[in-house]
Amino acid sequence: MVRWAAFAGLTVVSVSLFLALARASQAMMSGPDAANSNSFDSDDDLAGDDTEEPRTDTDVTPTDERFAPSAGIYSGSDGHESGPVPGDGHDIGTGNGQVNRTDDGDHFDSGNDVEGAPTPIDSLSTGALLLNVAFSQGVFGGLVLIGAWYTEVPLAALGVSEVGVSTLVLGVGAGTALYAGNELAAAGANALGFTPPENLRETLAPDSAAGWVLLLVVILPAIASVEELLFRAALIGALSAGFAVSPWALAIVSSIAFALGHGAQGSLGMVVTGSLGFLLAAIFVLTGSLFVVVVAHYLVNALEFVVHEGLGIEWSE
Repeated sequence: MVRWAAFAGLTVVSVSLFLALARASQAMMSGPDAANSNSFDSDDDLAGDDTEEPRTDTDVTPTDERFAPSAGIYSGSDGHESGPVPGDGHDIGTGNGQVNRTDDGDHFDSGNDVEGAPTPIDSLSTGALLLNVAFSQGVFGGLVLIGAWYTEVPLAALGVSEVGVSTLVLGVGAGTALYAGNELAAAGANALGFTPPENLRETLAPDSAAGWVLLLVVILPAIASVEELLFRAALIGALSAGFAVSPWALAIVSSIAFALGHGAQGSLGMVVTGSLGFLLAAIFVLTGSLFVVVVAHYLVNALEFVVHEGLGIEWSE
């Protein structure tokens, strides 16, 4: 006998935990250096008086007490940090964790030890962040699947059905169309002077071939699968089947929750994500296929990373 009420309770708890984790991630991303957590490209990225002129290599020697090797930056006599130090023979780092060299050949790791209190996310490498995402997604996905098995929810209620060429083509077509619409909306918003924050995407962007493989083959498929399982299959499919609730009403609730779960993208990003979530929900309701929306969701995310972070194409340019 299917225990619909138990599964509904588990779904509500899972969504609540997902939103709580998203809220915590948003708090970490909103730190003072969150938008540039991987690098310090200018004096504006450093704490201190941004009106101070950068010092040159004639102002400091490797033994100057004002030089902070652990951070790879130069600290003025007034304690303010004024940016990377250029100089002949000095491979001075900019806070990306690379090994640096002074004139005498000594090496040190610049890390992200900039003076001040870095946000928690600053202390994690891109690979660690990606693995953390994969782990959290795995927990939520496992929770829903175990709950569905324990409460004997039929797979058909979750949209799990036979996968064929037609469903694959439908998923690819839907994903491509949704991505194109998302890009057009972003371009339109940018033309009107609204630019959604991109710090989360930039933080998760790989900096190596192995990182791209991890992102495209493991992380993004996991995100698409778990979010569709939770927000579409469980929240719409199972609840509408078990309680005779309109799937379109549940699609609205699901889309609002989906938007709230992406608060790190800012208010405009939440509006766009909520709209995208409703379109995915509509596709799920019309096709009854979890596979279709997983493929579509994956393509939207993957194309966004490849186009903007891989190819460096930005609408603001």
